[in-house]
Amino acid sequence: MAAKSTHLKVKGMHCTGCEETIENAVAHLPGVQKVNADHVRQTVDVEFDSELAGEGGIRRAIEEKGYEFESASTRSSSHPVRNGLIFLFFLLMVGGVTFWGKSMIPGLVGEMSAHLGYAMLFSIGFFTGFHCIGMCGGFVVGYATAVEPRTAGTTAMAHLMYATGKTASYTVIGGSLGLLGSIMAFTPYMRGTVTLAASLFVIIYGLKMLDVFPVLRSFTLRLPRFVVRGVSSELRHRRSPLAIGLLNGLMLGCGPLQAMYIMAAGTGSPQEGATMLFFFGLGTLVPLLSFGLISSAVSRDIINLLVRASAILVIAMGLMMADRGLKLTGSGYDFNSLSSRWRQVTPADNHLESNDIVRQH
Repeated sequence: MAAKSTHLKVKGMHCTGCEETIENAVAHLPGVQKVNADHVRQTVDVEFDSELAGEGGIRRAIEEKGYEFESASTRSSSHPVRNGLIFLFFLLMVGGVTFWGKSMIPGLVGEMSAHLGYAMLFSIGFFTGFHCIGMCGGFVVGYATAVEPRTAGTTAMAHLMYATGKTASYTVIGGSLGLLGSIMAFTPYMRGTVTLAASLFVIIYGLKMLDVFPVLRSFTLRLPRFVVRGVSSELRHRRSPLAIGLLNGLMLGCGPLQAMYIMAAGTGSPQEGATMLFFFGLGTLVPLLSFGLISSAVSRDIINLLVRASAILVIAMGLMMADRGLKLTGSGYDFNSLSSRWRQVTPADNHLESNDIVRQH
């Protein structure tokens, strides 16, 4: 055996889910003895038997999951104008959703337009669903190829069972976290405090997804590795679409999913928490269940832009959540209170200015 190790600089890892995706892809190569991916440092360390595996095969396995290496950075910067226009288009989409309805600011779900809140949550799920393909796409392939007899009807039924399990898992966990938040908050003031704390976490998660501040990469909820590997192992070995969908809710490595769970806890309401995760889960299903077409049509650059557009939506939701927390605490610093004070002060200021002009004449 000829033991060898390699240290690779990999671009595009956003969360612990990316680490798990790369580690699973590389660990199954013949001759690979140990692999450790780190999304904070953007590195992958691999120990392998050079007689059975080579660095080229390891690199290809990582690239097939949609990631690229630092030496290949010229590819992502080869079309800066095109990427800029595409990102501008995504921003316009985000802006259209964000400003759909004048009542969006006062609350999260109950106090603002319900349709707006659901649309934003669905949009976050849809955008981040492209990023989820690398992590969950293999599980979809696993149950889809195990269907017997494989016809259009049986495949569609398998996808429906997976979608049902995944959405139910997200919804139940979101409702449970909302219930936990309600137990922690006995009074409106306490509920507002919990909401403010949760909104801070959500905003930080959104900034982390933008990947503008590298220091935020280490800000994450990380389950013990043995738990993550246990869930991943169960997902790989199961062939029941419903069971795979139900287990997906436990894949906490996904950064946007972590933000949604924290937001659900911050609502302090089982119903709101469940509703939030229901629409988020529905959004993720669209790209995930059609990833066979998407994977060949959407480049990694576009997926990264979609993740950043989703990050802006997450930050917008976090800001609305903070406004709701301020309103519940009665601080007087929520959007409605500040705008009311501004409207009261402004006419008086205009009157004083008018008097000054009259006196000058």
